[in-house]
Amino acid sequence: MNIGKYIFDSPVILAPMAGVTDRPFRNLCYQLGADLCVSEMVTSEKHLWNTRKTQLRLNHDGERGIRSVQIAGTDPDKLAEAAKFNVEHGAQIIDINMGCPAKKVCNVLAGSALLKNEPLVADILASVVDAVDVPVTLKIRTGWDRDNKNAVTIAKIAEDSGVQALSVHGRTRSDAYKGNAEYDTIAAVKAACSIPIIANGDIDSPEKARAILEHTGVDGLMIGRAAQGNPWIFNQIKHYLAEGKLLPSPDQTEICQVLTTHLQNLHDFYGKFSGVRIARKHIGWYLKHSEGFELFKKQINQVDESDKQIKLVADFFNSQQASLTIKAA
Repeated sequence: MNIGKYIFDSPVILAPMAGVTDRPFRNLCYQLGADLCVSEMVTSEKHLWNTRKTQLRLNHDGERGIRSVQIAGTDPDKLAEAAKFNVEHGAQIIDINMGCPAKKVCNVLAGSALLKNEPLVADILASVVDAVDVPVTLKIRTGWDRDNKNAVTIAKIAEDSGVQALSVHGRTRSDAYKGNAEYDTIAAVKAACSIPIIANGDIDSPEKARAILEHTGVDGLMIGRAAQGNPWIFNQIKHYLAEGKLLPSPDQTEICQVLTTHLQNLHDFYGKFSGVRIARKHIGWYLKHSEGFELFKKQINQVDESDKQIKLVADFFNSQQASLTIKAA
């Protein structure tokens, strides 16, 4: 599939996630096999562009791969201006958010709430596509509730507007992240459109990735929550799709090395004070299935010093390794 000049072969893509897909995490996912990583969403409200949060989201220094930036808002002109602003700051693809179900986004009728207003969707897409000379992509849900699934209609609007790829999360806005994603609607979108379609929602294993590809016929897959604490999932899926065999899971040594580097990069990116706090959730995701983690979590979440945070993580892995050695003996 193509997104403008960028060519992919059955890509596995990191989904945009607020508070997660910052530059350190995108770089890690690129390193471990992601074909494209989409940034956290950047608001279209100009008065917020100089805030620390947005400035960090605009920081692409040292970005490993293609710079895809997601923008969010409701006003076609503001979104067009935001698209131009982000291209000027290094974005190579602009993604428009019409998939986020968060209340703070939907309450201002942005994100997936836009799916209720098809004429406004058309105006937004046309405005953004006309504003920039880089590819524009779109992320949506299947509709705003289970009785109002209009993803096929929105997809046709997107195609007619010049959007070059569409990601569809297999839930409605009202579903949020409850229940199971469904893929029949995504298959219907794929059948109705000629632009690349990317499936998203509950893709959490190589086997499920292949099953969804076969069921929907989509051009690519988008991984969200399943990558949290498991950035290896991109290479695992790609290897399974190509070879039909599962890669072995990373061992404790590799997990420790990757997590430690990730923590160091978070400390460097955000500064040691904020970096330590932001790193806590990532530590939780990496270690949530480890024996003894609940007790360790109480300890690690009290730590405010970056060096101590890294040392305690290393000590935890050493204790895990020692426990495995004792059990093996």
